[in-house]
Amino acid sequence: MGVGGENKFRRRSVESGSSTEPTDRPTAIAKDDAFHLLQTSRRRDVVRYMARADGRVELRDLAEQVAAWEEETTVESLSSSDRQRVYISLYQTHLPKLDEHGIVEYDKDRGIVERRRRARQLESYLAVDPVDATPDPWPRRYGVAVLLCVVFTGASIHEFGVGPSTGLALLVLATVGAVAVGHWWSKRDGSETVPSVS
Repeated sequence: MGVGGENKFRRRSVESGSSTEPTDRPTAIAKDDAFHLLQTSRRRDVVRYMARADGRVELRDLAEQVAAWEEETTVESLSSSDRQRVYISLYQTHLPKLDEHGIVEYDKDRGIVERRRRARQLESYLAVDPVDATPDPWPRRYGVAVLLCVVFTGASIHEFGVGPSTGLALLVLATVGAVAVGHWWSKRDGSETVPSVS
């Protein structure tokens, strides 16, 4: 936490009548506050991004990635108006709100954002685990289901020959396979690394 951030923390603490020293354990976020903070997709995206970030990040990088997620494209393919629209929204509204609730430390003058420990409470609502991100098991489960369908369909054709039900079985097999591939394809983007600010 920078010097400005610490002064801001102390100023807030004095105004609220509490100790001026930060505690080791962050205070719990009320469920209503958590849902209010997570009601907009941009704030949810900020929490997700910061969960993967390594230390402080620049507002510009954060805004670009949030805009890319919104537009379902890459950062490189974004238009300048998309970048600016999200940047202004984060700068004026969303980051000050998250900073006010102790989710991030936002240095507006320098354009730097840093995740605070209290953010973990919101991450639990988003199923974000920054420390131990395990791969999604569903594509593998789909794959096993497709493999079993192939085995049973092959055994059925071998035993009973090709009939009207074989075409239906192959159609179901192709559908499940397409869903498995689509799910895997949509999830593979979630492993990108997040740049940090030194």
